Amino acid sequence: MASVTQQQIQKFREDGFLVLERFFTAEECDSMRNQIQSIIAEMEVPPHCRTEFSTKAEEQLQAQGSSDYFLTSGDKIRFFFEKGVLDERGNFLVPKEKSISKIGHALHAHDPIFKQITHSSKVQELGRKLGLERPVVVQSMYIFKQPGIGGEVTPHQDATFLHTEPLGRVLGFWIALEDATQENGCLWFIPGSHTSGITRRMVRAASGSSSCVEFVGSEPSYDDSRFVPLPVSKGGLVLIHGEVVHKSELNSSESSRHVFTFHVMEAKDTSWSKENWLQPTPELPFPSLYT
Repeated sequence: MASVTQQQIQKFREDGFLVLERFFTAEECDSMRNQIQSIIAEMEVPPHCRTEFSTKAEEQLQAQGSSDYFLTSGDKIRFFFEKGVLDERGNFLVPKEKSISKIGHALHAHDPIFKQITHSSKVQELGRKLGLERPVVVQSMYIFKQPGIGGEVTPHQDATFLHTEPLGRVLGFWIALEDATQENGCLWFIPGSHTSGITRRMVRAASGSSSCVEFVGSEPSYDDSRFVPLPVSKGGLVLIHGEVVHKSELNSSESSRHVFTFHVMEAKDTSWSKENWLQPTPELPFPSLYT
């Protein structure tokens, strides 16, 4: 892997995203894929936890909010499912390894392989090149984007869900564990869209309300023609500024699009919003990226 250049960092500052091809080796990608298979093999899903995952706001509130399974997943390894893979009794209609939308949100803390990748020397070196002084890891997810059913992720900014004062302190690391193409649901970005703040936030709802989280503010409509696709090969790393607008389409292909992603916050002179769904816990304070 070639070291990141100042030109690349400059491009990241301008666009709000950056692709570093072949940042991870095929072996590293395969070790993550193999590890997730063994995690799934041992998965026992209590029926009441069979929360379907959706990014459409109402369904999101209903599915995630009806259960604190999502809200208390920040320091655990938990399973979220695609729509239509469970019957009304919560039994699988497809093989369980094909049913999962994502696994989150603390693989980086509890699993040795994902911990090793998150804190790998090349990631730490990249953090230093980007000028991060006290980066901490706030969450991680393994995303499957299942063939044929991997749902779309509507246009959003990560800071809507992971709010900080000041803004601009959250950075996503998105690792393609197999080729991400336009056919199987690669990311799309609006270049330069990270400079005008955010228009909505997902916050913890007041106790006693019907859902655990609610959206505050409005969801802007984005012009489809402004999005550019970002196909990336297996092992590629995409850096994602917390306020850049991005999305991915439905996976209509016959191949999956596995990804491991984690978010880092610059903790120096930053406060993490108490209203965020995700909160550090006594069991898992946000760990330092640097070891």
